[in-house]
Amino acid sequence: MAGMDGVVSVFPNQKKELHTTRSWDFLGLPKQGDKPTTKSDAIIGVFDTGIWPESASFNDKGFGPPPSKWKGKCQDSTNFTCNNKIIGAKYYRSDKFFIEGDIKSPRDSDGHGTHVASIAAGNLVNAASVEGIGFGTARGGLPSARIAVYKICWSLGCNDADILAAFDDAIADGVDIISISLGGSSKNYFTDAIAIGAFHAMRNGILTSTSAGNRGPDLATLSSFAPWSLSVAASTTDRKFFTEVQLGNNKKFEGVSINTFDLKNGTYPIIYGGDAPNKTSESGSPSYARTCNDDSLDKNLVKGKIVLCDGENDGTGQLFAGAAGTVMQGRRPDSSAFAFPLPAAYLSLEDGANIYSYINSTSNPTATILKTNDRKDTFAPYIAAFSSRGPNPAAHNILKPDLAAPGVDILAAWSPISPISEVSLDQRKFSYNIISGTSMACPHASGVAAYIKSFHPAWSPAAIMSALKTTASPMDAEKSSGAEFAYGAGNINPLKALNPGLIYDIDPLDYIKFLCGQGYSTKLLQSITGDNSSCSEGTDGTVFDLNYPSFALPTQPSNSISHAFNRTVTNVGTSPSTYKAIVTAPPGLSIKANPSVLSFTAPGQKQSFALTIEGTLDKQMVSASLIWDDGTNKVRSPIVVYEAF
Repeated sequence: MAGMDGVVSVFPNQKKELHTTRSWDFLGLPKQGDKPTTKSDAIIGVFDTGIWPESASFNDKGFGPPPSKWKGKCQDSTNFTCNNKIIGAKYYRSDKFFIEGDIKSPRDSDGHGTHVASIAAGNLVNAASVEGIGFGTARGGLPSARIAVYKICWSLGCNDADILAAFDDAIADGVDIISISLGGSSKNYFTDAIAIGAFHAMRNGILTSTSAGNRGPDLATLSSFAPWSLSVAASTTDRKFFTEVQLGNNKKFEGVSINTFDLKNGTYPIIYGGDAPNKTSESGSPSYARTCNDDSLDKNLVKGKIVLCDGENDGTGQLFAGAAGTVMQGRRPDSSAFAFPLPAAYLSLEDGANIYSYINSTSNPTATILKTNDRKDTFAPYIAAFSSRGPNPAAHNILKPDLAAPGVDILAAWSPISPISEVSLDQRKFSYNIISGTSMACPHASGVAAYIKSFHPAWSPAAIMSALKTTASPMDAEKSSGAEFAYGAGNINPLKALNPGLIYDIDPLDYIKFLCGQGYSTKLLQSITGDNSSCSEGTDGTVFDLNYPSFALPTQPSNSISHAFNRTVTNVGTSPSTYKAIVTAPPGLSIKANPSVLSFTAPGQKQSFALTIEGTLDKQMVSASLIWDDGTNKVRSPIVVYEAF
């Protein structure tokens, strides 16, 4: 089959996994900013678990009919209808395999799809919260945008065949931006359904925004790395949630969770899980009971008590045993907050040890768990530990992720039939939830991309990516392990991205040259492009010259470095204008732009330059930057030189 004409590649129909307010205020995007004349014509295609159409975040009050460019449809059913906000919705299940809980319509039974859609384009909703936690105005990046829903994810995951079908439909339907918060483990562009679909979207002028992955903080863990799509890491905002545990001796310890349960300061006996093993169970040893996993605890010893556990779990073991609450120990300082099906807090090992000592110091140890509160995190922004890191596994010369956006403790709309703890026994029904993941970062970038597109409808996907990257706010490597491999160009800056001054544009043909340099065959290229594209001899070096708005150079330790990158920038700012190169370089490296001054006399004018890097590398990785500065705009590109591995 792989050798047949018209077959791009053959790969197993694998499953992808979902990558799972204050954020827009933190990014500086005003509630009522400048309004583009075409604002209501922007259409964001959301590929996820569906949507909850009755949410206030998707009310269509004030919206006119869908824009004329919209060619899609609403897959109506007895339990789902679209409106002038949600202008299209479809669901996909090519294998026809459904399990209990799956809803055969675009309706979201999980919550994830509703959450990401409202981050990208949700309406302004006042007094949104999770039982008072995170209280404020919930809103998306472009509340005036329309949403097209493509339900590709179900209880058992997201199939590649459905992902590709959704891309085909979204392109034909006329969406402007595709937002897809999921990923797998492919290390090759053309065995990855998202990379394939995003390539076709790019050829049709549609930018695909993707989540970087949740396998950090180790390096080389990215699940999204194609140069024609945006890969988004998860950063923090300056709002941090915390949950306190107060002992009977009045000492308090701070943990994290989203705890909506109010114990009204009532105290409960507290017991260590390892002291309450379920001896009737095969898994009932003290060494297992200390983790409080399912069926490990003795209900007679635990019922009505708060249980101290080693390590974090979802709380079902404690809930089944009848616990009044749970305190788990093992938290890292940068852990994000999640909801549990019972009162809970996740503490550090040190604080857990202090609570354990207290339990053993008195015959009647007691405790209570307070409702979650929040405070300002002056350390923000930094990259979440879970956020996947580079370098790029498929092309070491393309820096990924591209940038970071808020993805930690994000309040957004939720499906009320899905428990906020995602534990089926949890009976709470809420319309908003606070969760974390690069899944939440991705739609922040999608919303900003749509915002840019609404002002600059003729801009290519690469132009929008360039604007986002070159205006991103630089981040501090001391706060985020992996430096540029954690945050790319930096934290997204919505207002600056509207007017970047210069852009690094990329023609679809340039990606073909890039793939030729990667070693893909002419037959494969023609199957992808549908034309007579071919790889000419001598294209092996073109990977370095893809007009990408960042620079990554892998090298071998102690080798002498001498390399030139060729780039072209296009003036999208005022004219005449003159930009001067400002280069920061670490010791041991000489980095120069030639020419070092670029002058523009008209909008749309292009100027080329070469960036040369010479010297030796004395660390595993060093960071540098190039800024083109005209006194108003600072067009910044990160530079990374690193030891290849």
